[in-house]
Amino acid sequence: MDEPMDLISPVPGPRVRKGNRASVNAGGRFVLYWMIANRRAQWNPTLDRAIDWARELNKPLVVLEALRCGYAWASDRLHHFILRGMADNAQRFKGSPILYYPYVEPLPGAGGGLLEGLAREACLVVTDDFPAFFLPRMIASASQKMPVLMELVDGNGILPMRSADRVFPTAHAFRRFLQKTLPSYLAEHPRPQPLRGLRLHRLEAVPAQVLERWPAASPSMLKGEGKALAQLPLDHEVMPVRGEGGSGAAEQRLRAFVETRLAVYDRDRNEPGIDGTSGISPYLHFGHMSAHQIFHGIMEQENWFFDRLSSRANGSRSGWWGMSASAEAFLDQLVTWRELGFNMCWQKGDYDRYESLPSWALKTLADHATDERPYLYSLKALASAETHDPLWNAAQTQLVREGRIHNYLRMLWGKKILEWTPHPREALDIMIQLNNRYALDGRDPNSYSGIFWILGRYDRAWGPERPVFGKIRYMSSSNTARKFHVTDYIERYTARSR
Repeated sequence: MDEPMDLISPVPGPRVRKGNRASVNAGGRFVLYWMIANRRAQWNPTLDRAIDWARELNKPLVVLEALRCGYAWASDRLHHFILRGMADNAQRFKGSPILYYPYVEPLPGAGGGLLEGLAREACLVVTDDFPAFFLPRMIASASQKMPVLMELVDGNGILPMRSADRVFPTAHAFRRFLQKTLPSYLAEHPRPQPLRGLRLHRLEAVPAQVLERWPAASPSMLKGEGKALAQLPLDHEVMPVRGEGGSGAAEQRLRAFVETRLAVYDRDRNEPGIDGTSGISPYLHFGHMSAHQIFHGIMEQENWFFDRLSSRANGSRSGWWGMSASAEAFLDQLVTWRELGFNMCWQKGDYDRYESLPSWALKTLADHATDERPYLYSLKALASAETHDPLWNAAQTQLVREGRIHNYLRMLWGKKILEWTPHPREALDIMIQLNNRYALDGRDPNSYSGIFWILGRYDRAWGPERPVFGKIRYMSSSNTARKFHVTDYIERYTARSR
C-alpha cells in the first residue's frame, strides 16, 4: 500500500472528509465512485472529486450505483423512481470515458461483498456523505471494511454541512448564520457538465469475477417495468406515481417552475387549490438534482449577481438576497429550511427520536399526554383516510396517490395526527410511518424537520394553552378553510375519485 497522499481539487475542503485511515493504492486498476446519494452525472461534487482523483492517478473511473431492496419502506414507488434515475444516468455516462455499473439487489443481502470486491482492485473509493436514514450506518460499516482510502463528499446543499459546528434551534438563528457565512461559498459550485469533453483512460468492463456474481441491472429493470418490480421483495401496495425520476425529469420540472410559477410563488404556494410549489423535493432527496443547480436557475431567471446581497445579517426572511419577493421566499425554503435539517442530522444521531424535541415541547406534551382526545384513529384508519375530517382525508389521499402532500396541508396533517392519537410519542411514530412509506421525499433531513416541527422543533411555545397541544402551535381544518380555498382540493382528492 502506498503512503498517504493528498489531492489538489477544486472541491472545497469542508465538503471532503476521510471515512477510514487506509491509504490510496496508486497501483490499483481504477478509481471507484460509490454513488449512493448524489445520484446524478452533473452538478455533483462527489463525481468531480472522483474525476480529479482519476486524473491525478492517471487511472480509469468506475461509477457503481447500487440499489438495495432490504431498506425500510422499500416499495415499487421508491424503487421505480430511483430506477428511472439510474436509467437516466446510464444514458448520460454512455459514450463518456467513465464506466457506469448499475446493480439492483434481487434479494436482501445479495449485494453483500460487491463493494469490497471492487475496492480490492481500486486505488480508492469516493462516496457521498449523507446524514440521514440508513446511509450513515452503511457508510461507517463499509469504510472500515475497505482495503483502501474511502473519501466522503458532501453534495447536499449550498452550505457545506460541517461549516456549521453547532445545532441551531430555530430557522431565524440559522438564517443569521447563513447570512454571515454563505457569501464565501456562493461562488463555489460543482461542474455543471463534468462529462463534456472529459478525457480519462477507460476501463472497458467491470472485472469478470465481479460481474459473474453481481450482474449489472438489465434495461427492463432500469425502466422500472412492472414485471421487473414484481420479482423483487418490495411493498407492492405502494405503487409508482405519475411522473418520472431522474435528472432529465428534474430539469424539466425546474425549467417549468422557474418560467411559469416562480414569479407567483409567494402568492400561490400556500393555496391548496393551486399547484404553486416547485415539485422538486423528490429529486433533491434522491440526488437527481443539486441545490446548486436550482440556485443557478433562480439566479439566471432573476438576472442576479452577488453584489446584490445585503451586508446585514439580521436573520430576516426577505431582503437579504436582493431578489424578488417570490424568489426570496423560495430560496428561504431551499436554503434555510432544507439545510437546517441537514445541520441537525449530521450532528445528532437521535434526530428522528421523540427525545430530541426541545425541552419545553417535551414538558408541555407530557403535561397534556393524558388529556381526552376528541377522536382516536388507528394507523390503519389514518392510512386509509377514514376520518371525520374531509380536508385531512384529502391530504392523506394525495399522499397515498401522488407521494406528496401540499406543503401547507402537510403541517395541518401532522397537527391532526397529534390530536387524534392516544399519546404524542405514538403520533410521531405514525407520522414517520405514513410519510416514509408513501412520500417520495420522505426519509430525508428536510422531511424530518417538517414532522418534528409539528411537535415543537424549530418553533416556540404558543398561547393560549390548549388541551392535547398544551403550548404546541395549534392548527385546525376550519381555520385553514377560512384562510384558503380548499373546496376544489377536497373534491379532487375524495375517495370517490380514486
